[in-house]
Amino acid sequence: MSAPTKHFAPVARLLHWLMALMIIAMLFIGAGMAASVSQRHEWLLNLHKPLGIAILLLVVVRLFVRFATRQPPLPADLPGVQVLAAKLSHLLLYALMLVLPLVGWAMISAAGDPVMLGGSLQLPGILPADPRVFASLRKAHTFLAYLLFFTVLAHLAAALFHGWVRRDGVLQSMVRGKQG
Repeated sequence: MSAPTKHFAPVARLLHWLMALMIIAMLFIGAGMAASVSQRHEWLLNLHKPLGIAILLLVVVRLFVRFATRQPPLPADLPGVQVLAAKLSHLLLYALMLVLPLVGWAMISAAGDPVMLGGSLQLPGILPADPRVFASLRKAHTFLAYLLFFTVLAHLAAALFHGWVRRDGVLQSMVRGKQG
Protein backbone atom coordinates (compact mmCIF):
# COMPACT_ATOMS: atom_id res chain seq x y z
CA MET A 1 0.00 0.00 0.00
CA SER A 2 1.45 3.36 -0.99
CA ALA A 3 1.70 6.41 1.23
CA PRO A 4 -1.11 8.95 0.92
CA THR A 5 -0.45 11.85 -1.42
CA LYS A 6 -0.24 15.40 -0.09
CA HIS A 7 -1.17 17.09 -3.38
CA PHE A 8 -3.70 16.69 -6.13
CA ALA A 9 -2.41 15.40 -9.46
CA PRO A 10 -1.22 18.16 -11.81
CA VAL A 11 -4.02 17.47 -14.30
CA ALA A 12 -6.58 17.65 -11.47
CA ARG A 13 -5.18 21.02 -10.37
CA LEU A 14 -5.19 22.31 -13.96
CA LEU A 15 -8.81 21.25 -14.47
CA HIS A 16 -9.81 22.71 -11.10
CA TRP A 17 -8.40 26.17 -11.82
CA LEU A 18 -9.46 26.22 -15.48
CA MET A 19 -13.01 25.30 -14.53
CA ALA A 20 -13.00 27.76 -11.62
CA LEU A 21 -12.22 30.58 -14.06
CA MET A 22 -14.82 29.32 -16.54
CA ILE A 23 -17.53 28.99 -13.89
CA ILE A 24 -16.86 32.44 -12.45
CA ALA A 25 -16.99 33.86 -15.99
CA MET A 26 -20.26 32.01 -16.62
CA LEU A 27 -21.81 33.38 -13.45
CA PHE A 28 -20.90 36.94 -14.43
CA ILE A 29 -22.07 36.43 -18.01
CA GLY A 30 -25.35 34.96 -16.77
CA ALA A 31 -25.83 37.85 -14.35
CA GLY A 32 -25.17 40.29 -17.19
CA MET A 33 -27.76 38.60 -19.38
CA ALA A 34 -30.33 38.49 -16.57
CA ALA A 35 -29.79 42.18 -15.75
CA SER A 36 -30.20 43.26 -19.36
CA VAL A 37 -33.63 43.93 -20.81
CA SER A 38 -32.27 44.72 -24.26
CA GLN A 39 -31.29 42.47 -27.11
CA ARG A 40 -27.75 43.84 -26.92
CA HIS A 41 -26.74 40.92 -24.73
CA GLU A 42 -26.83 38.56 -27.74
CA TRP A 43 -23.03 38.40 -27.75
CA LEU A 44 -23.13 37.29 -24.11
CA LEU A 45 -25.54 34.51 -25.00
CA ASN A 46 -23.28 33.47 -27.88
CA LEU A 47 -20.43 33.21 -25.37
CA HIS A 48 -22.54 31.59 -22.62
CA LYS A 49 -23.71 28.61 -24.69
CA PRO A 50 -20.36 27.20 -25.87
CA LEU A 51 -18.76 27.96 -22.51
CA GLY A 52 -21.52 25.96 -20.81
CA ILE A 53 -20.95 23.02 -23.15
CA ALA A 54 -17.20 23.25 -22.53
CA ILE A 55 -17.84 23.10 -18.78
CA LEU A 56 -20.10 20.08 -19.29
CA LEU A 57 -17.38 18.26 -21.25
CA LEU A 58 -14.62 19.25 -18.84
CA VAL A 59 -16.55 18.10 -15.78
CA VAL A 60 -16.84 14.64 -17.34
CA VAL A 61 -13.05 14.66 -17.87
CA ARG A 62 -12.59 16.00 -14.35
CA LEU A 63 -14.69 13.22 -12.84
CA PHE A 64 -12.64 10.65 -14.73
CA VAL A 65 -9.42 12.24 -13.42
CA ARG A 66 -10.81 12.38 -9.90
CA PHE A 67 -11.59 8.66 -9.89
CA ALA A 68 -8.34 7.73 -11.69
CA THR A 69 -5.97 9.60 -9.36
CA ARG A 70 -5.34 9.57 -5.64
CA GLN A 71 -6.69 12.47 -3.62
CA PRO A 72 -4.96 13.87 -0.55
CA PRO A 73 -6.82 12.97 2.63
CA LEU A 74 -8.51 15.60 4.75
CA PRO A 75 -6.70 16.42 7.98
CA ALA A 76 -7.19 13.71 10.61
CA ASP A 77 -8.19 16.28 13.23
CA LEU A 78 -10.93 17.84 11.09
CA PRO A 79 -14.26 17.72 12.97
CA GLY A 80 -16.76 15.23 11.59
CA VAL A 81 -19.27 17.92 10.65
CA GLN A 82 -16.60 19.65 8.55
CA VAL A 83 -15.65 16.38 6.86
CA LEU A 84 -19.31 15.83 6.01
CA ALA A 85 -19.66 19.43 4.77
CA ALA A 86 -16.57 19.02 2.56
CA LYS A 87 -17.84 15.78 1.03
CA LEU A 88 -21.39 17.08 0.49
CA SER A 89 -20.24 20.41 -0.94
CA HIS A 90 -17.94 18.68 -3.42
CA LEU A 91 -20.76 16.35 -4.42
CA LEU A 92 -23.03 19.38 -4.88
CA LEU A 93 -20.38 21.22 -6.94
CA TYR A 94 -19.91 18.27 -9.29
CA ALA A 95 -23.68 17.75 -9.58
CA LEU A 96 -24.22 21.42 -10.41
CA MET A 97 -21.37 21.43 -12.93
CA LEU A 98 -23.12 18.54 -14.69
CA VAL A 99 -26.76 19.53 -14.30
CA LEU A 100 -26.61 23.28 -14.91
CA PRO A 101 -25.29 23.03 -18.50
CA LEU A 102 -27.76 20.23 -19.25
CA VAL A 103 -30.67 22.31 -17.94
CA GLY A 104 -29.41 25.25 -20.00
CA TRP A 105 -29.21 23.09 -23.13
CA ALA A 106 -32.70 21.72 -22.48
CA MET A 107 -34.00 25.27 -21.84
CA ILE A 108 -32.60 26.55 -25.14
CA SER A 109 -34.04 23.50 -26.90
CA ALA A 110 -37.46 24.12 -25.33
CA ALA A 111 -37.24 27.71 -26.58
CA GLY A 112 -36.86 26.32 -30.09
CA ASP A 113 -33.41 27.88 -30.44
CA PRO A 114 -30.24 26.13 -31.51
CA VAL A 115 -27.25 25.70 -29.26
CA MET A 116 -24.56 27.15 -31.48
CA LEU A 117 -20.96 26.44 -30.59
CA GLY A 118 -19.62 28.95 -33.05
CA GLY A 119 -19.75 29.26 -36.80
CA SER A 120 -21.98 26.53 -38.13
CA LEU A 121 -21.45 23.96 -35.36
CA GLN A 122 -24.84 23.34 -33.80
CA LEU A 123 -25.86 20.85 -31.13
CA PRO A 124 -29.11 18.97 -31.57
CA GLY A 125 -32.06 19.94 -29.42
CA ILE A 126 -32.63 17.63 -26.47
CA LEU A 127 -36.27 18.65 -25.96
CA PRO A 128 -39.04 19.71 -28.31
CA ALA A 129 -39.98 23.39 -28.39
CA ASP A 130 -42.51 24.14 -25.64
CA PRO A 131 -42.96 27.58 -24.05
CA ARG A 132 -44.17 26.17 -20.71
CA VAL A 133 -41.24 23.80 -20.43
CA PHE A 134 -38.92 26.66 -21.40
CA ALA A 135 -40.36 28.85 -18.62
CA SER A 136 -39.93 26.10 -16.04
CA LEU A 137 -36.41 25.31 -17.14
CA ARG A 138 -35.47 28.99 -17.13
CA LYS A 139 -36.55 29.24 -13.50
CA ALA A 140 -34.65 26.04 -12.68
CA HIS A 141 -31.54 27.29 -14.50
CA THR A 142 -31.66 30.56 -12.57
CA PHE A 143 -32.16 28.79 -9.23
CA LEU A 144 -29.33 26.35 -9.93
CA ALA A 145 -27.03 29.20 -11.00
CA TYR A 146 -27.67 30.98 -7.68
CA LEU A 147 -27.08 27.71 -5.85
CA LEU A 148 -23.80 27.27 -7.73
CA PHE A 149 -22.80 30.84 -6.89
CA PHE A 150 -23.40 30.34 -3.17
CA THR A 151 -21.72 26.91 -3.21
CA VAL A 152 -18.65 28.40 -4.92
CA LEU A 153 -18.56 31.14 -2.27
CA ALA A 154 -18.75 28.53 0.50
CA HIS A 155 -16.01 26.49 -1.23
CA LEU A 156 -13.80 29.58 -1.46
CA ALA A 157 -14.48 30.47 2.18
CA ALA A 158 -13.59 26.93 3.28
CA ALA A 159 -10.39 26.99 1.21
CA LEU A 160 -9.35 30.30 2.75
CA PHE A 161 -10.24 29.00 6.23
CA HIS A 162 -7.95 26.01 5.67
CA GLY A 163 -5.20 28.18 4.22
CA TRP A 164 -5.29 31.16 6.58
CA VAL A 165 -6.80 29.90 9.84
CA ARG A 166 -6.11 26.17 10.14
CA ARG A 167 -2.96 26.23 7.97
CA ASP A 168 -3.40 22.49 7.54
CA GLY A 169 -2.22 22.04 3.94
CA VAL A 170 -5.68 21.57 2.41
CA LEU A 171 -5.45 24.76 0.34
CA GLN A 172 -1.82 24.07 -0.58
CA SER A 173 -2.76 20.62 -1.91
CA MET A 174 -4.67 22.32 -4.75
CA VAL A 175 -2.50 25.42 -5.12
CA ARG A 176 0.97 23.94 -5.31
CA GLY A 177 2.43 20.72 -6.54
CA LYS A 178 5.07 18.62 -4.88
CA GLN A 179 7.59 21.43 -5.24
CA GLY A 180 5.72 23.58 -2.68
